[in-house]
Amino acid sequence: MTNSIKAMSASDTVPGKVWLVGAGPGDAELLTLKAYRILQGADVWLVDDLISDDILALAPTHARIVPVGKRGGCPSTAQSFILHLMARYARAGLQVARVKGGDPFIFGRGGEELAWLHEQGIAAEAVGGLTAGLAAASQLNLPLTHRSVARGVAFVTAHTADGTVPDWQALAQSGLTLVCYMGMSKKEQLQRDLLQAGFAADLPVAVVERVSCRNERTIYTTLDTMSADICAAGLSSPALLIIGRAVAHRVSARYQPDDDVQSMADTVIAQAACL
Repeated sequence: MTNSIKAMSASDTVPGKVWLVGAGPGDAELLTLKAYRILQGADVWLVDDLISDDILALAPTHARIVPVGKRGGCPSTAQSFILHLMARYARAGLQVARVKGGDPFIFGRGGEELAWLHEQGIAAEAVGGLTAGLAAASQLNLPLTHRSVARGVAFVTAHTADGTVPDWQALAQSGLTLVCYMGMSKKEQLQRDLLQAGFAADLPVAVVERVSCRNERTIYTTLDTMSADICAAGLSSPALLIIGRAVAHRVSARYQPDDDVQSMADTVIAQAACL
């Protein structure tokens, strides 16, 4: 295990390289071992706006941290600047970690960046991360698929560069659970579009803000009151909307033994220790 997670750095005799690292939804314990290894060996971190403080706290002392935040509705670093910054550091012989929230290839421009770097002749590789949509399922004890009501799941975005939207009617007929990214700024329009497309008004919805982070917040509602309930709760981006019948099958609480059960377990352990 020790050899398999040995960190690399520019001090090794290797050329510069860019790593597109999926840092997951925010909880540092959800990083993959490979992501952690790459981050520990990187000379430069180019960090998205949504990277949590817990992830940033893992940065080695030798690493330079460069914020390159991009978020809808806020001042953002130009994509062209980020691309040329990655190239500049890599050509200087450094190991560059382009640290992205979630997974680089799920609404993270990972494909665009990897293709551009390869066109420039720069060594680049992606490291997968846990996307927020999957993290939310386990965090909320909420199945995205269910044999009775949802035989699949679709990851969609309500925010696109050209203003187009998914085929909501086809998705309504599919019965798939929808995991909607970047939908908070257009929640009223999204609600109208889904209802007009044939989604049921009583369809269960979970809205989770900053999934897996210390300040995570969640509400459960239905499609017909989704927008109003989000506003009433004061939820904002970054947040996910999970829409579908499977949401109703969430387990509402994690198991915690009551006092009698815990006392019995303590007694058994104590008796075993005396044997």
